[in-house]
Amino acid sequence: MRQAGRHFLQIPGPSAVPDRILRAISAQTIDHRGPDFAEVGKTALEGMKSIFKTESHVFIYPSSGTGAWEAALVNTLNRGDKVLMFETGHFATLWNKMARKIGMEPEFLEGDWRGGAEPDRIEARLREDTGHEIKAVCVVHNETSTGSVSNVAEVRKAIDAAGHPALLMVDTISGLASIDFRFDEWGVDVCVSGSQKGLMLPPGLSFNAVSARAMEHSKTVETPRSYWDWQDMVGPNETGYFPYTPGTNLLYGLNEAIAMLHEEGLDNVFARHARHGAATRAAVRAWGLEVLCARQGEESGVLTAVLMPGGHSADGFRATTLKHYDISLGNGLSKVADKVFRIGHLGDFNDLMLMATLSGVEMGLAKAGVPHQAGGAQAAMEHLKDTTDTRVAAE
Repeated sequence: MRQAGRHFLQIPGPSAVPDRILRAISAQTIDHRGPDFAEVGKTALEGMKSIFKTESHVFIYPSSGTGAWEAALVNTLNRGDKVLMFETGHFATLWNKMARKIGMEPEFLEGDWRGGAEPDRIEARLREDTGHEIKAVCVVHNETSTGSVSNVAEVRKAIDAAGHPALLMVDTISGLASIDFRFDEWGVDVCVSGSQKGLMLPPGLSFNAVSARAMEHSKTVETPRSYWDWQDMVGPNETGYFPYTPGTNLLYGLNEAIAMLHEEGLDNVFARHARHGAATRAAVRAWGLEVLCARQGEESGVLTAVLMPGGHSADGFRATTLKHYDISLGNGLSKVADKVFRIGHLGDFNDLMLMATLSGVEMGLAKAGVPHQAGGAQAAMEHLKDTTDTRVAAE
């Protein structure tokens, strides 16, 4: 049976695609070797530098973010190289598993999934590595499975304080274009991201931002690679082209997304996400439930993961909410499967959309018989009314 009205896709990505981007994607495909394509490619490549806040190379792949993970590893590390990773959640765990599969030797610093990477522990481990066997440190900026954020600038400081030459590699697949990220200023060497989160596109594009140091390092790496090879991208990218067939129509959408982000102003985008994250956490507290991210100041503006009361199924609640209110919420992954649900509040999203989302969650809690206190949506609304509009002039 058809349900009237729009479906609320409130998972933490893929995020809903704005009509303006859908219209851009729908344009007729052109010859990716022809003269008209050069401007499309150049605009996308240069535009993404402004989103990463870098003067260095940004490479664009027709792939999911998983492909960009692999590209980051195979361009910088040889088989057998040691890599230090921090367990912030499901996606940090998957990156660790990938490194092992393709022949690296990752060391996983255990985490509790309730906060970001801990710079002091990273520094302590690097100080122990007097022979500099660890070649890279990998952290997840915004952990999509838990709603926690790692302080990338502090991780860089920890590496430097240890006097260690390890490369800093960061996954900001769900953080980019939603929460502040500064590639050059924070001293990142390789960054991984994807199109389907803050960039507001469908899945299908992924990115590597690469420092000059990492680019030079890649020239000496012997790990076999072809599709992912940065060196093969450099020449064609200089004139706006790619060494193989690019995702032409997604690039149309990407250029529209970059324009939209700058029209709003990146600082305004970040402030909007932070405000919506705070309002959502106010709702969770009013319901008498618990936010999975337990360390103050590390909570995400992209999503909020909510712990279910003992004895209640998060997946059962999600199914009830979808059936009755046509809203999709994120599921718990691996260690927190069926224990949490995730509310996405990212992308092209405003106050009224947040209030509809939280009202749907609150009605779903009641319909599913989940113990809670009423008034969470009201608490979020009060937060939104009380917070000052801090928008600044667009870029």
